[in-house]
Amino acid sequence: MIDSGSLVFLSSAEKKDTFLISLEEGGKLETRLGVILHEDVMRAGFGGRVRSHNGNLFYITKPSLGEYLRRIKRRTQIVFPKEAGYILLQLDVKPGARVLECGTGSGGMTTVFAHFVGDEGRVYSYDERGEFVELARRNCKRWKVDHRVEFKTRNISEGFDEVNVDALFLDLPDPWNYLIQARKALAPGRRMGALLPTFNQIERFLRALQEKGFIDVEVIEIFHRNLKTDPNRIRPEDRMIGHTGYLIFATSVTDVDGGV
Repeated sequence: MIDSGSLVFLSSAEKKDTFLISLEEGGKLETRLGVILHEDVMRAGFGGRVRSHNGNLFYITKPSLGEYLRRIKRRTQIVFPKEAGYILLQLDVKPGARVLECGTGSGGMTTVFAHFVGDEGRVYSYDERGEFVELARRNCKRWKVDHRVEFKTRNISEGFDEVNVDALFLDLPDPWNYLIQARKALAPGRRMGALLPTFNQIERFLRALQEKGFIDVEVIEIFHRNLKTDPNRIRPEDRMIGHTGYLIFATSVTDVDGGV
């Protein structure tokens, strides 16, 4: 039995149709393969099966965070799962961490950070556009992690409210303008990251990182290609997501010299 309000992932047994839905008492999902009653899904449970009104079979599974991220309601470009996992590793995001994010957007990466910091951690997310903040708040709430996030609607030119955070991520078109603010907020020896779409932006950002004394700078682009799963004809899928953005990481250090 699945509770009302739960997120479920439905996949057609015959076609490639998939759906991510929030279950409601008396609700129904209308598809080209027929109508599916939410109550039938609740009764079948995770790992079960359900049929539409005209007999088409669907499997019921618990959605992964990656599946949720790909289907998140958006008004802006989001960070794709292929980048999100690498960001978590490079910034060492873990339960109990305090993560600062600027450029909330639709809240995709906000949701990812909040998922991994756990109830003991905290995410501080800044964006100067209120409509983006509200959308991000709803997206986090749908994944049930909104209580781990503090949303702040303002420009960061005057700095962040937080200090000594464990990780910092800038999803801004001009992150080079905010490195002083970032350095004041980030704990010494911790990593920061940024996402940029063009080489011109990377060049400006790299120069600024060098000028501000950041170390261990890395620039990377990640490609993800699926293969067909038919054992009789295994080969790459005909389509793949190409360029999405470049990731830049760097470490904040102090001017304190512990030598003799």
